[in-house]
Amino acid sequence: MHQVDQVIAQRLNSGVPLVGSVSQYIITAGGKRLRPALLLLCCGALGCDSAQRFNMAAVVEFIHTATLLHDDVVDDSALRRGRPTANATFGNPASVLVGDFLYSRAFQMMVDADSMRIMQVLSDATNVIAEGEVMQLMNMHNAALDEVGYLHVIRSKTAKLFEASARVGAIVARASSELEEACAEYGQALGTAFQVIDDVLDYAGDAAVMGKSLGDDLREGKATLPLIAAMQRGSAEQADTIKKAIETGDLSMLEQIVSIVKSTGALDVARNAARQEALRAIAAAKRLPAGEHTDCLIQLATQLLERNH
Repeated sequence: MHQVDQVIAQRLNSGVPLVGSVSQYIITAGGKRLRPALLLLCCGALGCDSAQRFNMAAVVEFIHTATLLHDDVVDDSALRRGRPTANATFGNPASVLVGDFLYSRAFQMMVDADSMRIMQVLSDATNVIAEGEVMQLMNMHNAALDEVGYLHVIRSKTAKLFEASARVGAIVARASSELEEACAEYGQALGTAFQVIDDVLDYAGDAAVMGKSLGDDLREGKATLPLIAAMQRGSAEQADTIKKAIETGDLSMLEQIVSIVKSTGALDVARNAARQEALRAIAAAKRLPAGEHTDCLIQLATQLLERNH
């Protein structure tokens, strides 16, 4: 990861000072670096030590960071990782345009890899992520969204880059198609579990630990799995209360919504859904060669269920 950070620092160079300022601000904000770590772990599990893995890990981090810059503008978010978002600090236009810079820099670096397969995987993933963002936008304040629709959005918006990161790790390692598919399935399952737990924490987390405001999903009118499950399991009156909160984004109802979500067992439903995805990830990882990197992939999926931020 130290090597990846060096690549990131080198490739953030721009003759335009504001590009560097905004990029550095969000890249150094203390993110988990899960996607590049996933790529490196898959390479390690498959016995690959090619220097190209550092460049590709930086590419997926740039793509992820670009999506964060754009997301925070779309969602009008004020906090990320415990500090003001880039859009709150530099303004919306700078955040959108620097997000564009990071996307285009990522594509420049993909070309350097001289691999049409990597280009195909990452360009397809970037396109699916954008579609997922648009789907999420279309479903804002839509209380009729069901679990199938919700999973389609998060598998596009979040899990796709996890999947692509793991798959690219296998491609860099020149792995067989069977091992590549095992890595890709691991990434998709891990990314899905990650997002479901993230949505659980919006109603069960600690804002100080998470570094973002609780209730953001409700304010934005997102029908996430905890709310979908609560509407299914609660009384007609409780379901109607949640429906109104989603449709209006009324944060004054947050305390009441949290109470309903907890009392109906909706958090357990969502956590169980995440657990099933984590188990799917573990099963996929066990198809990889045994070793410390594979052990780490299994441990990562196991610990995901205990995350609180």
